[in-house]
Order: sequence, then structure tokens, then C-alpha cells
Amino acid sequence: DEQWRKLNLPHDWSIEGEFSEEHPAGSGGGALPGGIGWYRKVFNIDKELEGRKVFIDFDGVYMNSEVWINGNYLGKRPYGYISFRYDLTPHLNFAGDNTIAVRVDNSLQPNSRWYSGSGIYRNVWLTVVNPVYVDLWGTFVTTPQVDSEKAVVNVATKIKNESDINVNVTLKSTIIDSSGKRIVSTESEENLVVGSVKEVSHDIELTKPHIWSIEDPYLYTVESEVYEDGKLIDNYSTPLGVRSFSFDPEKGFSLNGETTKIKGVCMHHDLGCLGAAVNTRAIERQLEILKEMGVNGIRTAHNPPAPELLELCDRMGFIVMNETFDIWRKRMNEFDYSHHFNEWHERDLTDHMLRDRNHPSIFMWSIANEVMEQWTHAEMDTIDLKMANILLNLQRSELDQLALDEGLSFNSMLTQKLTGLAKSLDPTRPITAGNNETNAWNHLFLADTLDIIGINYHLEDFDSVRARYPNRPFIATETTSALATRGYYRMPSDSAYIWPVSWDIPFFDSTYACSSYDNSHVPWGSTHEETWNKVKNNDYVSGMYIWTGFDYIGEPTPFWFPARSSYFGVVDLAGFPKDAFYFYKSEWTEEPMLHVFPHWNWEEGQEIDIWAYYNNADEVELFLNDVSQGVRKKESDVFHVSWRLTFEPGTIKVVSRKDGKEVMSVKKHTAGEPYQIKLTADRDRISNEGVDLSFVTVEVMDKDGNLCPNADNQIYFELSGNGKIVGVDNGNPVSIESFVEPQRKAFYGKCLVVVQGGRKSESIRLKAVSKNLESASLNISVR
Repeated sequence: DEQWRKLNLPHDWSIEGEFSEEHPAGSGGGALPGGIGWYRKVFNIDKELEGRKVFIDFDGVYMNSEVWINGNYLGKRPYGYISFRYDLTPHLNFAGDNTIAVRVDNSLQPNSRWYSGSGIYRNVWLTVVNPVYVDLWGTFVTTPQVDSEKAVVNVATKIKNESDINVNVTLKSTIIDSSGKRIVSTESEENLVVGSVKEVSHDIELTKPHIWSIEDPYLYTVESEVYEDGKLIDNYSTPLGVRSFSFDPEKGFSLNGETTKIKGVCMHHDLGCLGAAVNTRAIERQLEILKEMGVNGIRTAHNPPAPELLELCDRMGFIVMNETFDIWRKRMNEFDYSHHFNEWHERDLTDHMLRDRNHPSIFMWSIANEVMEQWTHAEMDTIDLKMANILLNLQRSELDQLALDEGLSFNSMLTQKLTGLAKSLDPTRPITAGNNETNAWNHLFLADTLDIIGINYHLEDFDSVRARYPNRPFIATETTSALATRGYYRMPSDSAYIWPVSWDIPFFDSTYACSSYDNSHVPWGSTHEETWNKVKNNDYVSGMYIWTGFDYIGEPTPFWFPARSSYFGVVDLAGFPKDAFYFYKSEWTEEPMLHVFPHWNWEEGQEIDIWAYYNNADEVELFLNDVSQGVRKKESDVFHVSWRLTFEPGTIKVVSRKDGKEVMSVKKHTAGEPYQIKLTADRDRISNEGVDLSFVTVEVMDKDGNLCPNADNQIYFELSGNGKIVGVDNGNPVSIESFVEPQRKAFYGKCLVVVQGGRKSESIRLKAVSKNLESASLNISVR
């Protein structure tokens, strides 16, 4: 027993490891270790619960999990992003200890194109119900009619009878408003025979509904209550957002009757220095930062997300594209999901959609991202007729089989099968896929079953693809792939850096850095301004999902080790915005803003390009040491203004004006030598539940309080009181410092420390120290 480590879930063991190019995941997987891990928990079940059903629900385990209870094998789930349940009831000891064991195998690598994490990295729940109960994911709440006067809410509820007798029950469906008030309900009497599952449909009229929108994401709750002989024996809650939407081939996306451009980002699931381990506050912080930028959409790239993400998107108002697969039968990595697709794809897609289909933030499903099945490939397409029939007709009756003589390829018929299954599970939302092949012979297009044409990149092909499918809505499922390192600037800024030459050819630049001017992108991508210009000025494009909102661990294109995290994010891995963040803020929000970059610490005589993003103004003027350097106005289809100056120490000032009146002004001073540390907490009061976080920004300042933009001082952290340091970061994609040790080098003047509160009501004191710098401290209240 001494060899077992005591820890809390969720847990990701990979993030605790050391970076190395020897790890088989490679830089693409974050250069962190995988391996095999065992989890064990001993627990007791109250004797009074005997006779009830006891389940264990896993939100996600990466990957190849196997579970035992008291030595009894419960099963295996290979896919690391799927949620699943096991019935513990037959194997429980109500008179003593019970032991649950979980084996997690992430040893066969590479199995992912990005960092996956390892372990029970999502939450686990022990669920106890009576033998007659609402089944897992057993409700489907839809709104077939919505307007400002009335909404018709359909509540379909599956009730399961695992008792040993037939029972008569009353099912009551109630709509509850956000204050907890019961608004309206309906009920019906139902007879359930032993061993049956019965689906009951209720229609409820909701008068003058409070409409869910991006700006006002109002949530109701549908409460499904099961009564036997007047006694409540089960209740089940489902979120409800009353809204209507449509995708139109000409006008794009409309929400509640208003044309709305989707301004989205793709997000992988890691949480920076916290790794893959789910933390609600960490996800919420990411979404808050993206909201400030003007983002209204999230694509769950490229897998089922944590339930907490969707709950937050419901509450905060995002348009979610919920994606299931990055891989079908054809592999991209040696040990990826292609090994499991044949056996598991139906169950995984079904479980994903049943789990998530009640979330009002979800507006479309994606069944694939850049799958190899878009193309014909002789070796990878080899499949015998028997296996083709098994895969295409699994769980189908003879009358409902897909014929193999329809003149379509197997890949097209597989697309038909997956879209058909998806539509049977949720006929209320459209199905799309992220396609990076735009030609007509793309097998996914030939299937003719995708409701929305989804294109990754290829701005130059948008119009031709739209012309080929004039009756299908169109969305840019993945865009841009611009490259940037926060705080690094490569001049002249009007030069283009398209890196690497090809995705499969190693690329090297001694800086391991990409310019934070919007002048660097991958060959298949485009700049932020080019992309938005295309999407903004074409009504048929429903919107876009930028690759990516945040940097993520793994896939450090265009570089290889020691680079170990991406350069694609509009926000860096630590959560610090890059300059492009403010471009989108100027375009995607109405809030007046003016962002000027870069800093003003250079060599005398050096030519420096100054850029400004702004809105709510007609013009901007730049002053260098109080001398005007000229007035600039944005040209058509160009979203920034710029000046080229010869550096001299002092101050630059930029003023924006509208109708000749000043709107905003920004000053940047030449900073002196590093002198002191500044600490700023995103929240100085957190809960005492043992999971809440405070994200503390650490800045190196000069004597006058100016950020030192090139500072790289080593910062050490000391913490006392009711909490612990759970992560450190600085946004540097090349840093191989530990994410868990209490120290970090500043990167272009900044780093981050993440503090977690304990379970007592007392304060935390954090201190940051560095050689030759004045230290800094702050208190965080835990209540």
C-alpha cells in the first residue's frame, strides 16, 4: 500500500513528467510521457442503500481504460474522450469495504496529433437510484415551436424498470426558471413491465418565454420526476435554452431570426500548465478571455469535450460545433483511433450525442475532421465485402441495409451511415464535417448527406465550392493557422513568413519564434486579416472557427523539439493575449479600443514598425516624444494602420479620433532595467471547495512601473496558508521547464502562477522573489 500515491481526481499524470524528445509521443504529443497507470479506491456503501442501483459514471479516461469492482471485470473503453457508465450493483459488498480499480493504458504512442494527457482526467461520479429510474442520458428536450409569445417544449423521457415487478408510475415534467420557480408542468400515468425501458413524450406550452441568446443566455431547467404511489422515487434535471436558429445557403446563420456571423475558435482540451485534468474555473477563465475578444463560437476540436465546457457554454452564450472524431478507419498516427473505429464508432458516436444533445449551446454536430476517407488510397482503402457489410450494416435490419451497389465508394457510404446515425439521434441540428479537400471527388461530399458544407482553410476555393453546392449552407470549420510568439516581432512587418515549406519537412529557424505581427502563417493557412476579410464580406459564409483560440500543448508547427506547444493561438498557453487578439476585439466587439504594438525598447537607430488596431474612430495619430509622425486611416480591407520609425528612447503616443474628437489614447515608454515584481490575481477571493483557482500574472517592471518587455528573470514562488501552487507557465512554446515546480522564467516580461484553494476558510499568501529584483506578495482569500 505504501507504493500507492494518494491524489484527487481529475488527474493527468503526463503533465507532471519531464519534457524529452525521447518520449514516443514526440513533439506532436507535447514531448511528455505516456505509459500505464493504475488507480484504486476503497469505499463503503451505506447498508440502507441495499436494494437500490449503484453506478459509476466516468466523464472521460485517456485511454484504453479497464475497470474492476471487487475483482469483477466491468469492461473496457478505448476512446479517451468518451463518457461511460458501469453498473456496480451486483458486485457490491454492503457490509464492508469495496475496491474499485482502473487500469489506464496510454503506452502505445504516438496515438494523437496533439497532447492528450494520461489518466482519469475528467470527473467520476457515484450515482445511486431506485430500481425504477430515468435512464442515463434519458431525456431529449426540444423546442419544435419558438416565438416571443409561446414556445412548445417537447420532453421525451426514458424510464427504466429494473425492479422485479411490474409498476405503475406517474411521470411529471416541469419547467423551472432560473430563479428556481416552477413555471408549468404536465404529467402522465405509465405502466412499466419488468426489464423494460419506456419512452414517454410530453408537450408543454411555455408562454412568453425568455429567449436564450449569445448576449442573454437564459437557462430554464426541465425536471423529470417519477412517482410511485405518490412518492417521489427519481428525479432528473435537463438544461433548456429556448431559441430558434437556421443555416441558409445565401444568408448564413440566423439566431432567433437575426442574422449572426459565427465568430468562433477551435479549442483543444488541455488547460495549459494544468494539463488535461478538468477544472471548471480554468475552462471558465479561457471562455472569459475569449468573450472579451468577441468570440461567440467554440469548436470542440476534435473530440467530445468535457461536460463542464458545454455547461459553461450554455451559461455564457457560445455557438458550439460539437465534434466526435478526428480519425475514422484510416490512421494518421501509428496507434490512433483507427485501431478501434470498426468496433467502437457506433457506440462512441451514440454515447457522445445522447450525452450532449440537450445543451442549448450546441448548434451543429461534426462527425469528422480532415479524415483520410476524403481521398482514395489503394492500400488504406482495401476492405473485403464481408467487412464492408459488417461496418455499414451493423445493428441494422435487413430492410434497412445500405446497398453496396449504389455506385458510391465505401468511404461515401460510411459517411452516409454516420450522418444517418447522427440524424436518428438528433434530427434537430445539422451535421457537418471539417474537410480540407475541396474538390468534388471528396468522398464525404459525394455521400451527399452533410447538411452544411464545412471547409478547413482554402479561402481561394470558398466561392467555387459554394457554386458547386448552391443549396447547402457553408461554414469555415477551421481557418487561419497564423503563427505568433507573444512579444516577438520580426521586421519589416510587411514581409511574409510562410512556414514550414511543407507540413512533413522538418523546418528550422534559430529563434524558434514566430512574429507577432500578423505576417506569419502555415502554407495551407492565411493571416488573420485575410481570413476575416473573406468571411466578413461574404454573407453565404455562416462563420468561421479560427485555429486556435488558445495555444495548446503539442503540435508545435512549424518547429520540432525543443518546441513542444503550438504557435497557432490568438492567446498563448498561459492565457496572455497575443496582438492578434486585439485585431479581433476591434472587429468583433463594439467596445471602444485602441491597441498599439510593439513595445518601445529597441536599439538606437533601428527601424521599427508600429501597428495599431482600433475601432469607433475615423483616424489615429502617432507621436514620438511629442512630435507627430502622421495621421493614419484604415484602408479598405486592411484592418490596421502602421508607421515606420527610427527608434529613439522616450515615449510613443497614439491617439484615436472620431469627428475630430479624441476617443482614446495609448502611451508606451522605453522601460528601464528590471527592478521589481508585480503580482496581479484574476480573482483575490476563491471558494474553499478544494478545486477553485486563482490565476496570478507575474510581471517584471522597471523602477517607474513600466513592463520590461524583454525581461527573462527567474522567478521563485513561495506560498503559505490554505492552498497550493498547481501550475506555472510563461507562454513560451520552447520552454522545457516543469509545469509543476514553483519557479518560472519570465518570457518577454511575464509569467503565470496558478494557485488552488484548500478546504478551510483562511487566506493564502503568495510571494514572488528573484535575484536583484524587489519581491512582491499578495493575499488570496479562501471562503
